[in-house]
Parts: sequence; C-alpha cells; structure tokens
Amino acid sequence: MFDEIQFEKMNRLPKYIFAAVNDLKMEARRAGEDIIDFSMGNPDGKAPQAIVDKLTEAADRDKTHGYSASKGVYKLRLAICDWYKRKYGVELDPETQSVASMGSKEGYVHLVQAITNPGDVAIVPDPTYPIHSYAFVLAGGNVQKMELVFDEHYRVDEDKFFENLYKSMKTAVPKPKYVVVNFPHNPSTATVTPKFYERLVQIAKEERFYIISDIAYADITFDGYKTPSILTVPGADEVAVESFTMSKSYNMAGWRVGFIVGNKKLVGALQKIKSWIDYGMFTPIQVASTIALNEMDEVVENEIIAKYRKRRDVLVEAFNNAGWHMNTPEATMFVWAKIPKEVEHLGSLEFSKRLLTEAKVAVSPGIGFGEFGEGYVRIALIENEKRIRQAARNIKKFLNGYK
Repeated sequence: MFDEIQFEKMNRLPKYIFAAVNDLKMEARRAGEDIIDFSMGNPDGKAPQAIVDKLTEAADRDKTHGYSASKGVYKLRLAICDWYKRKYGVELDPETQSVASMGSKEGYVHLVQAITNPGDVAIVPDPTYPIHSYAFVLAGGNVQKMELVFDEHYRVDEDKFFENLYKSMKTAVPKPKYVVVNFPHNPSTATVTPKFYERLVQIAKEERFYIISDIAYADITFDGYKTPSILTVPGADEVAVESFTMSKSYNMAGWRVGFIVGNKKLVGALQKIKSWIDYGMFTPIQVASTIALNEMDEVVENEIIAKYRKRRDVLVEAFNNAGWHMNTPEATMFVWAKIPKEVEHLGSLEFSKRLLTEAKVAVSPGIGFGEFGEGYVRIALIENEKRIRQAARNIKKFLNGYK
C-alpha cells in the first residue's frame, strides 16, 4: 500500500551522478588504496588561528549558548556590509539588505523556497553547480538551461551569453522570473567583466526579472584578475541579490557561514522564511566570523590565495607534462579540464571512473554539472604539491596505456 505513495519533489531530482565516483572512491579506500582526491571543493586547511581563538573565547561565555538570531547577529550583518563597502565601495543597510546564512547553499535554497511560486521559471547557465538548478525544482519551479560559452582562457563570451539569454527568454513559458549567475564560475572557473553586470542589470529592468548572483569564489583570483560585484552597478539592488560564503576564502567550510545581500524584497523574504525555520548559527561562530570579515584581508591574500595559486601552477604544469593538456584559470580553487584526446571517447563519467580505479586519482565528471559539462572534468586544488606531482605520474602511466 505504501509503495503507491510518491514524493513528487524527490521524483523530479535525477540520480546524483557524482555518487558513482564517490562510491568507487570509498570502496578503494576501504580496501586500503591511496586515492589522490581532487573530486570535491573541500578546503584542506584550518581557519586562521585568530578566527579559531575568537570562537573559543566566545564559546567560553555563558550567554552565547542560547538561541541566536535567525538572520544573523547585528555585528555580523554589519561586518558583512563593511566588507562590501571596503571591497566594492557598495553601501548596504545591515537591517534590510543583509542576512547571514548557514553557508551560501542554505541561504540560496531557502531564498529560492521563499520567492518561487509553483511553475515559476529560472534561467540557469549550463554547466552549473547542481543546486543552482535543483533548488528551483525542490521549490516547485522550473529551470530553463542555456549554454555558457567561454574561451580558452575561461573568459565568458559576453555577447554570446546575452544572445543565449534572449533566446532562452523567448522560448521559456511562462516568462522567466529569475536569472542565476555565478562568477567566478563553478565548475568552469569562467570569469566576467564589470561591463557584463551593467548589461545584465539593464536587461533585468527592461524584461522584469530578478538576478541571483553567487560570488562564492570572489576572493580566489590570480594574475591580476579581480572579481566584480553586480551590486556596484547603479540601481542593481532594485533587481539583484548576491551570495557569498566564508568556506573558501577563510578555510571555514565546516563552520557553515555565508550571507546574501542586496534587494530588500528578496532579502526580506529570506529573513522571513528563516525566522520560521531556524534560530541561526551558534553565536560564537557568528562572532568569530566578524573577525574573519573585518581583520583577515591580508591573511586571505598572502596565505590562502597564495596556496591555491601555487597549487594551480604546479598542477597545470605537471599534468601538461604528463600528457594531459589544460589551460590556466584566472580564478576559483578548480581547474576545468577537457578530457585527454586518448580517452575522450569514454565520456566524462566513464573517464572519471577509470582514472580512479586505474590511476588512483579522483575528479568530478563534467556531465554531473549539466549537458554542456560533458567532455570536461573538474579538478579541485585540495591536495598539496607533492600529491599533485604524484597524481601527474599516475596519470602519465594511465594515458600511456591508451596510446
């Protein structure tokens, strides 16, 4: 009898493609094999010591162990706004334009739940970080995919982006209500210019849709590139919100701290739904996060970003020398690499499986990020240089077997 009961939202979710690689990885590790793991964007270091010290200091106070504020304590929301003013010259109201969340994913999902009516359409570039699409599916909405086109330097073809956007708007029924952008991009590392956001805001006002911008990797940039914020565009807060996470820049992935800022109506909707769902993060985590935002700029630049820059350089050089050609990204903690020609016939999923079982190297198959991710894999810069060089040696042997 109970087999007849269906969970329609779950039925709309596809099988999680990454699970196939994860299962193989766990099986190999249980068998005692050493897997060099580039498959997940999980920072391998600890948060800067000053942040940890502030956490323990705050946790030692009697009054910090009760329920907190669901939208974030005021000092954290103020620190978020000060961060935007310092980094981008953007003025935000901590009461009405800022909300702290349990990581940017939680904030994004709850925002989408709060603002999506059944049947609403969101346009999402493909490939994409999966939750950017499936948050709308879980909320009863629909997703219109559009191809994200970029050059060999991972720079978005902005003219092509807007050509594809207009095509998507014309074919979507009903008219799209939201457009999601994520630059620097996960998984492709693609980047945009400030002019891109000027055009996007103008179109949003003309076509009457909201923009959700995710800049999770805003800090992790190299070779002179700096991430722009959509909120620097005059009037952007009339149509846009932007999300950020503490996970990558500060090695605070497990702390689960992020935030969403911008448009008062959308931020207010998120604040309201969170007031019904949760009591906020543990207060000492929020207190420590204010230290991260207010005092850690130099640490982020000189230690965390420098670490990813070094790993990027070592990985691209070593893998190229091993026979796997890939270009150098300007941002994020990933490399988005085309499958080597010797094995491109396998497709990204089968290639990823064989790379794991034969070379003991784990990567994320591009097809897991959408139709236009096929032919690529995502490589996370989460192993040290010694491990990266070992992976390159393993890969060289693996590719020689297919020549």
